Amino acid sequence: MEPQDQPGDTFATPRTATAALYFSGPEAILLVNPTYKDGWELPGGYLMPGETPTSALRRELEEELGTQLPVGRLLVVDWAPNDREGDKILWIFDGGELTDDHHEAIRVDGVEIDKYAYHHRSEIDALLIPRLARRVHAAIDARAKGETYYLERGVRTDV
Repeated sequence: MEPQDQPGDTFATPRTATAALYFSGPEAILLVNPTYKDGWELPGGYLMPGETPTSALRRELEEELGTQLPVGRLLVVDWAPNDREGDKILWIFDGGELTDDHHEAIRVDGVEIDKYAYHHRSEIDALLIPRLARRVHAAIDARAKGETYYLERGVRTDV
């Protein structure tokens, strides 16, 4: 590296986001409806400087759903560059099945998120943008098999 070069000029500086999969039964997952864009999403969001994926996820859950929810093991990591947003690394963690007490504690913020609902896996492709739908299907499969998957643009590279 030349002395005048800055690391940002020569190294990838991906945006990093984190999310959780929460289940009702083996194939119905919790999705949130953001107020600032069309479509459904997983609960979660972007990391701030100095945050880890799990600490950012806990912060986002508190902000969006008004409560702390379980954050379990890593299901997928996806290298997902985007033409508009540049390089991205996306993490999805297993939140497991939420209890009645968890459901009673959820209070959407009304600012970022206006509602949440469980949707069956068969509905995912119609509700999510394609790259997120691929990531969610992979995460559901990883959970069912007790594995962690590495993805590129939502597609496993190790199969």
